[in-house]
Order: sequence, then C-alpha cells, then structure tokens
Amino acid sequence: MKPNTIPLLTPYKMGQFDLSHRVVLAPLTRQRSYGGMPQPHAALYYAQRATAGGFLISEGTRVSASEAPSSFADVPGIWAPEHVEAWRPVVDAVHGKGAVFFCQLWHVAGHAVRQQVSPQMSFDGRREELTSPRTVAAEDAPGVVDGFRRAARNAIDAGFDGVEILGANGYFVDDDDDGQGANGVESRCRFALEVVDAVAREVGGHRVGVRLDQFAATPDEHALALHVVCRLNDRGVLYCHMIEPRVDGRRRVSRRLLPFREAFGGTFIASGGYGREEGDAAVGEGYADLVAYGRLFLANPDLPRRFELGAPLNECDAATFYGAGAAAADPAVGYTDYPFFD
Repeated sequence: MKPNTIPLLTPYKMGQFDLSHRVVLAPLTRQRSYGGMPQPHAALYYAQRATAGGFLISEGTRVSASEAPSSFADVPGIWAPEHVEAWRPVVDAVHGKGAVFFCQLWHVAGHAVRQQVSPQMSFDGRREELTSPRTVAAEDAPGVVDGFRRAARNAIDAGFDGVEILGANGYFVDDDDDGQGANGVESRCRFALEVVDAVAREVGGHRVGVRLDQFAATPDEHALALHVVCRLNDRGVLYCHMIEPRVDGRRRVSRRLLPFREAFGGTFIASGGYGREEGDAAVGEGYADLVAYGRLFLANPDLPRRFELGAPLNECDAATFYGAGAAAADPAVGYTDYPFFD
C-alpha cells in the first residue's frame, strides 16, 4: 500500500464485484416501508448513499407473511410479487449510481427452530426487548427454510445483486435440543446451514452473504459461531459479515473477530463501533476486507467522500432512527434530509 493511502478507500474485488472502496452501508431498520412496501423515498435514501463501486446492504426485509406480528412496524417485505415490483425502482436508483446492492433477508419472528426470539439490537448497541419470546415449531422449519429460498429468488428478480442472510443478534442458531436429546454443535447449526444451503442453491453461493455475531460470546457460543463460519466455506458463500462484541455494554473494536476472519476463506466484513481510524486500521492490518457503517452512514450520505477529505461528520438524530415521531409526519426527517458536505 502506497504511503498516505487511505486503506478504506482502496479498491477491492469481492467475488465478481469490483468495489472502488471498502466503506459498506450496514443494514439499518428504518421503519418507513408503509404497509410493508418499499416507498419512493427509499429510492432517494439508498441512492444518496450509493457511489460508483460502492456496496450497500438493505434494511432487514421480511421473507414471509406467516411470521408473528413484529414490534417493527413498516419494515419491507420480499415474499410477494408486489414487493418485487416495489423494490425495483429502489434497486434501479442504486444501480444508476454504479453501486452493488444486496438485500438482507430477515425472518422477523425468529430464525431458530425451537429457539426463543431474542431481543433485537438497537442502533447504539444496547439490547431492547421488542417482542415477547416465542418459539418456532420444528415442523414449521421446512416452511421457514423455503421462505428464505423464495425470498432470495424474489430479491434477484427485483434486481438485487445478491442477498445477505441475517443470522446475528440472537437469530438463526438452534438451541441445544433437537427434539431427540442431541445437543452437539452440528445439531445446533443444522437449521442455519439448511437456510444457507437452500438460498445458495437458489441464487448461487457467489451471491450470498451471511451476517453473524458471536452469539452469547461464552466459550461454547464462541466455538459454535466459529463452527458456523467454517461450514460457510464449504458452501461457497461470498462473504461473512460479523458484528464486534459488546464491551462494557457498548460495541467496541476489540479485535475479537480475528479467529473468524482467519477461519473464513471469502470476503470478511466487520461492523460495530467503527470510525474512520478504526476502519483504516482494520483494513490496513488485514483484520477485515470491508467495514460496514451504520449510524455514521445514516447521518452522512456521502461518508466515503468525507473520509477522503477528513471532513467533519454530521451528528445522527436518534429520535428519527425509526419511522415514528417527527418521521411519522414526514418520512424525510432523519432519513433523506441529512446534508452532504459542500
């Protein structure tokens, strides 16, 4: 790397995609898809954050109408033809800027068979109880897996370049009972890998990413997450996107993802607690290939440019993260009205 090079702004080849920089828009729930349909303002929101050769990941997008009612109202879906049609102009707007766009697939009611739904992660890294715990019956598992498969196909039909399966924040991995008294690592990973297999068969592993964390971060859970990451290699998954663990209740760049980075053979994306300096260090030292930014990208639609110029950053307004309050009256508030650096 040349002297004075900004590592985050160097090009990178992610499978078939030639990226011009390594600053990724992280998936961010915004609750502005009224009635579950992506709206015209979403096209502006994503296009504002798109750059030629940039990489964006959509907000979590529901894969099924059969999920239990969610505490997240007005999140988009991708299970029906009308969702495909509604997403197309949004995807076209991003592609018009020359960016790569993946759709994050999300089973709101809970990914794991027989596992209670865990609290969703808030923007600042605190855990919030957003739904009452419930379980997904074992006999429903094939339908959930097929829902992911069909949603992945719909995403590609809508024009997305690929999909990201949400397996972080307490979703995705089975508990320690498979109904037959087995509690080994392989048993606990079975449902997760069935979802990955179904999606990869449908759209190709070269268009599939998986987002994970370290689950409970106990030694056993750490080993479980590492096992999942290793098994992703067998399936030709394009990238592994992992969230930094919490330190003192908040996301911090602790470099604890290194074992997962070393275990995964494809593109590795790190997120959670990163600023420009931390992102530059992660890329420059080989800790991550790409770095995903949430709140900073939310408040700074031209984040890569600001990083390039060393420009000051807009402060984000937590009151408008989700589609309520002022955002309910005007969806542009805290969404498409953040200023660009001039």
